[in-house]
Amino acid sequence: MTKPSNEPSAHYDRVTRSWGYLLGEDLHYGWFTQGGEPLSEATTALTRQMAALAAFQPGAAVLDVGCGTGSPACHVAAHYGVSVLGISTSVEGISAAKERAARLDLSERVRFEVRNGMNNGLPSNGFDRVWVMESSHLMDDKAALLRECARALRPGGRLVLCDVIRRRELPLGEVLRHAKEFALLRNVYGRAKMISLADYEGLAAEAGLTPVSSQDISAPTQPTFDRWRDNAARHREEVVALVGEDYLDAFAQSCDVLDRFWSDGTLGYGLFAAEKPA
Repeated sequence: MTKPSNEPSAHYDRVTRSWGYLLGEDLHYGWFTQGGEPLSEATTALTRQMAALAAFQPGAAVLDVGCGTGSPACHVAAHYGVSVLGISTSVEGISAAKERAARLDLSERVRFEVRNGMNNGLPSNGFDRVWVMESSHLMDDKAALLRECARALRPGGRLVLCDVIRRRELPLGEVLRHAKEFALLRNVYGRAKMISLADYEGLAAEAGLTPVSSQDISAPTQPTFDRWRDNAARHREEVVALVGEDYLDAFAQSCDVLDRFWSDGTLGYGLFAAEKPA
């Protein structure tokens, strides 16, 4: 049997429908202020934290890099009066995003296209805000991503980014001890590369952007794993029908691995913003 590809776009196409059950409708982590909130409330809260940092102005043009199935793009268009172009390398994700926008009667204000965030092919200086929500870890050339974000921004525009981050360097011996766990995460979530908040700051500066905010939000995102475990148990039948029992069991194990990495300071979650000089 051929092992499924964990290349980001191919992997995402394969698992998108099952992730709707496992990760929730928004397909990203949650921001938990109390700890006991429903996942849907917490994922909306994280989107709102990003939006607050973006400081949207009505009529602004927004580029959503790695737009998933379009939930955050539709949310910000509906609530902040902006227009959004969402891009992703996943054909399955873009198809689902277009269906979402049509269902919400937002197709005139939210568009979705298959493009690569590391080489997006869009005109320079075309957007007031660039939004990168939990997709940068899947892009192997972070410098290219930041350069493209900077190029797409108009002078005075702002980049906002949130994602899983590396919180400490791992000695070789520890990397080897965790090799099976890293392989598990790769098979469940696709091939990824995490960097630190300081790395994002440095790459943004190299791209000509001025960092304006950098927050470690590992603590309020950690309860996400409890909700994902609950979803795996609650929707076992539906997920098995889509991607099989082996994948579901691996997903449940991955929640335990990530929870431990959050607790021991190996991985976490960051929220970052930078501006293009006017």
